[in-house]
Amino acid sequence: MSELQTVHILIEGRVQGVGFRAWCADEALRRGLAGWVRNRKSGAVEAVFSGAPALVADMLDVVRKGPRFSRVNAVTDLEPVEAPGGRFEIRETA
Repeated sequence: MSELQTVHILIEGRVQGVGFRAWCADEALRRGLAGWVRNRKSGAVEAVFSGAPALVADMLDVVRKGPRFSRVNAVTDLEPVEAPGGRFEIRETA
């Protein structure tokens, strides 16, 4: 059985209004990760990535850089969540 890693993070900086969620979903889907991403009312972006540990680590590396026009100031680990199943999705703002 393959190992699975799930991370729940908060991304702060200039991460809203720059296409961060769509970029994040594209990057996660390209890596075959499950999970979700959504804007927070605070101006941050929240995300869950689940998959092979090496692919999750790679996703965290690219999230720390972000897409063009974004500026990531901090990536914070949040409380663990249950591993999501299915396709990566963009969720409504929370």
